[in-house]
Amino acid sequence: MNQTVYIPKPVGPLEDPTTTLLELMLSSDLTFLMEAHDGISSAIAAQAGFKGLWASGLSISSALGYRDANEASWTDLVGVVERMADASGLPILVDGDTGFGNFNNARLLATKLLQRGAAGVCLEDKTFPKMNSFVGSRHPLADVSEFSGRLKAVKDATGNDLVLVARIEALIAGYGLDEALLRADAYADAGADAVLIHSGKSDAHEILAFAQQWNQLPIVIVPTKYYRTPVDTYRKAAISTVIWANHAMRAAVASMRAVCGRIVAEESIAGIEPEVATLDEVLDLLRYDELASAEDRYLPKPG
Repeated sequence: MNQTVYIPKPVGPLEDPTTTLLELMLSSDLTFLMEAHDGISSAIAAQAGFKGLWASGLSISSALGYRDANEASWTDLVGVVERMADASGLPILVDGDTGFGNFNNARLLATKLLQRGAAGVCLEDKTFPKMNSFVGSRHPLADVSEFSGRLKAVKDATGNDLVLVARIEALIAGYGLDEALLRADAYADAGADAVLIHSGKSDAHEILAFAQQWNQLPIVIVPTKYYRTPVDTYRKAAISTVIWANHAMRAAVASMRAVCGRIVAEESIAGIEPEVATLDEVLDLLRYDELASAEDRYLPKPG
C-alpha cells in the first residue's frame, strides 16, 4: 500500500512575483507594501500579513552600515533582495535609487534583480550619486529625456517580467506640481508601469493635487513625512499603493538601542529576557520545523 508522504512547503519566492505585484497595484483596493531590509524583517512582514514588500534603499544601506547616498553598491542590493525573496515568499518592489548610473547600469541592475527574485524596481529621476530625499537641499534632477532613456532601457531588457515604477522627485527638489506632471507624462510614454510621487511636506496637499490632475498609471506614495493623513484620504484620491518605507528598520534601531543600553547598565540579561522575542519564536519564524522534518526524511536514522 502506497503511503502519501507530506513534504513541507519550503520557504521561497513566489512562482510569479511580478504578476502578483502588478495585480496588487492594479487592484481597486488600496495596497500596502511594508519595508524590509533583510531576510528576518521580510519574514516578519510576511507573518504579520503584508502581501508585498518594499526593499528600501535607506533601510538596506543602514543595515549594511552605509549611508543612503549610493555608498552601498548594486551588488550589495541584489544580494539582500535574494535573501528577502527566499525568506518571505512575497513580491518585492525594490528601491533601485537612480539605477546606479546611466541607462546601461540601470538595465544591468534590473536584469540582476529579476534573476534574484524581485517583482519590480523603482527608479528615481535624480543624478548619480543620489542623496536621501530627506537629507539636505541638494537634489539635482536628471534631464527628462535622459531619465526616460533609463526607463526605456530597463523595459527593453526585462519586458513585462519586471514591474517598472518611475519615481518623481520634482516636489522634493522644489520644482512644483507642473514639473511633476510633465515628468509623469514623459515617464508614462517611456514605458513605466506606475509612478511614485514623492513629497517631503508634513501634509499630503502636494500629493493629492498631483493625484487629482494625473491618472494615466497607478500612483504610488510614501507618506513618511505626512503620516498623520488618514488612509481613507488616499482611497478617495484613487491612490494605488502606499509604502511604509522605513519603519521596520527604525523599530529595530530603537529596540536594539534600548536592549543594549539596559544590558550594559544592568550587567545582566535577566531584566530584558521577558521583553524580547523568545528563541523559539525566532526558530519558528525561520522554519526550523521544516529542516527537522527534512532531516527525518533524508538522513539515516541513528544506530
